Amino acid sequence: MAKKLEITLTRSLIGRPEDQRTTVNTLGLRKVNQTVVQEDNAAIRGMINKVGHLLTVKETEA
Repeated sequence: MAKKLEITLTRSLIGRPEDQRTTVNTLGLRKVNQTVVQEDNAAIRGMINKVGHLLTVKETEA
């Protein structure tokens, strides 16, 4: 099965640089405590590494 990632925005974007805000929006997150499910691939992992201090990530099987 393909792996999925449950990504939750746990910290606010207030006062963050514009590139971090754009990265979080590209992941599909708009509000604090919102969770989205994304495919586990290199592009998503790179975005998570960039803003990992704002997120909580959980791996799941889909």
